[in-house]
Amino acid sequence: MRIRHIRDDDWNAVVALEAAAYTDGGLSEGRAALQSRAGASPATCFVLDHGSRTAGYLLALPYPMFEFPDLDRAEDLVFHSRNLHLHDLVIAEEFRGRGLAGTLLRHFTATAASKGYEAISLIAVLGSDAFWAANGYRAHREVTPPASYGADAVYMSRAVPDARPGRTNPAHAPSRRAPLEDEVG
Repeated sequence: MRIRHIRDDDWNAVVALEAAAYTDGGLSEGRAALQSRAGASPATCFVLDHGSRTAGYLLALPYPMFEFPDLDRAEDLVFHSRNLHLHDLVIAEEFRGRGLAGTLLRHFTATAASKGYEAISLIAVLGSDAFWAANGYRAHREVTPPASYGADAVYMSRAVPDARPGRTNPAHAPSRRAPLEDEVG
């Protein structure tokens, strides 16, 4: 497995994974919206490769806390925010159950810490709020996501672990962090 930044030739695989994960729930956005979200912050968007295959992806972009992308449109602004909104994390169905979502999430969290972000937000959809809670995210029931995210959507957030020198950062712990691109092959 290898985690790396999204390249132009990854989009067919990313769009196919997104459609497989979200179409039945009425949440699929399409290529233009996905690419616009990655274009807003290429350094915080990743794919997970298994050999020559894309096993998963993660899209995140700076967004003000308690705000979120509109699923019905592409991004036309890039926000300068200390909050990073994790918009999508998808693992291909045949690779689920192997801990890969956690691996990709730890890599992303370490990246957010290294770039100085203070918080990560997301909207849990399709009943995924238990997964996010198990990974340190707290529900904000006072924030109501739009109906386009589904009836069970939950806005959640967590603080980014401290990455300053001399501080303990769980996202960088050797036994828990994802391998960096040059460490795996």
